[in-house]
Amino acid sequence: MKVKRHKKLTANVTVVSVGLDTYWKQFSGLLDKMKTKTGIFVDKLSANSVNVTNIGMVDNAIAAAGALRRIKTSAPDVLFVDMVTYAASSTFGMIVRAMDCPVVLVALQELPALDCAHATTFMQLCNDDICAIPEFTGVAERMGHPVADVIIGMLEGDSEADAAIAEWCRIAHVRHDLSRARLGHMGHVLEAMLDMQTDPAAVTAAFGAHVVQCEPDDIMKHYAALSADSPEVVAMSERIFTFFDMPDPVSDPITSHLSESDLATAARVAVALERFIAEKSLDGFAYYYEAAPGSEMRKLVTNFIVGNSLLTGAGFPMCGEFDIKTCIAMMIMDRLEAGGSFAEFHPVDFTNGTVLVGHDGPHHINIADRKPVLRSLAKYHGKPGSGASVEFNINTGPITMLSIGVKADGKFKFVIAEGESVPGPIPPTGNTNTHGKFSPDVKTFLRRWCMAGPTHHFALGIGHFAGTLKKVADSFGIENLIVTER
Repeated sequence: MKVKRHKKLTANVTVVSVGLDTYWKQFSGLLDKMKTKTGIFVDKLSANSVNVTNIGMVDNAIAAAGALRRIKTSAPDVLFVDMVTYAASSTFGMIVRAMDCPVVLVALQELPALDCAHATTFMQLCNDDICAIPEFTGVAERMGHPVADVIIGMLEGDSEADAAIAEWCRIAHVRHDLSRARLGHMGHVLEAMLDMQTDPAAVTAAFGAHVVQCEPDDIMKHYAALSADSPEVVAMSERIFTFFDMPDPVSDPITSHLSESDLATAARVAVALERFIAEKSLDGFAYYYEAAPGSEMRKLVTNFIVGNSLLTGAGFPMCGEFDIKTCIAMMIMDRLEAGGSFAEFHPVDFTNGTVLVGHDGPHHINIADRKPVLRSLAKYHGKPGSGASVEFNINTGPITMLSIGVKADGKFKFVIAEGESVPGPIPPTGNTNTHGKFSPDVKTFLRRWCMAGPTHHFALGIGHFAGTLKKVADSFGIENLIVTER
């Protein structure tokens, strides 16, 4: 079972094709051929859940000026320049200078090789996609706006080029949602965790997202309006009961079989959270609040875990301990369709060369390797409260981690690593954990990770895509380090 996505993936990408106007007078039919090539490229983009604006052919400086106005109006998350044939850089210089999004040059050649024995100038011009790229990249450097990437390949039947196009569409999804996001921030930092402190204005400056300051009473009013018999709560209880497994306790004395009262509370809180999110038009939420012992508010704010995990699985990142940086990392992971669970390091297995990677919630339950487990906990270790908690292991295979730290100058830094999730039992403690294996060995990896200056938490996703995360960071002008790339 999978949680349905909260909002469908989308982004705005714009395509401008470039050529040389002199050619059209010299070679009849060449311009139509170029338009056909761009049409095939646009179809490739459209298959990746993006809205495509095709500006058309730009073949001289006057056309470039007009195209720039239309490009700006289209508000692209990524601009693709389709290098259908040779083009002078006057078609490009003023455009790249004005862009505040990644610019990707695409050279998709029609033929696998030019038939030199029977070649014509027309045939060569139809396959001259690579010809102007050095000129364009050099001009982009001179304009102070280097291109983000160059995709070189064949127009059709090239899986590597298609994968590169799809990667940039996923990056467009990240940029589209993050730059427009409203991220809820409620409560305060867990006492003494200095690495959790984040300046909301710095978030907007770096990513464009707006941080919405929220109060626990904003959720309490929805919680108070509900009861165990409310139709939405009954439906949520049934959904939770169906979605999760509820085994008997094993070795941890603070765990027990999920109680009816904990299930009812989790369902009521989950519905209240959904109402609150809709009211505030939020796209993510980071929180920590304790409230007075024995109060109804404490019962509410310490029982977010089940609702949070369902929301996170739906692509709405929920982050405990007030950690809005990791909330952003989780959103990035999700928009790359890699999951994105809230995680930290747990005990090292020196015998098998692995380290437990996990947390007490929330988690992206769509990357669970089996039906996730709910347990009742008599206490949440290190925090107040008790109630239902989520436990599972993520899928075995490649994994990637992203931590967003803050440097001495107040700017963000991405710390990235790739590894493997390997099979193995996890502690039956009501917490999610995974056995992570990293190169060259667990000690060296952990030392390198810690020395890179990350934050306590990170987002954990499935698949290897450190290179994609680097491109995401570069697109926002953020320093980044892949610690497993040595």
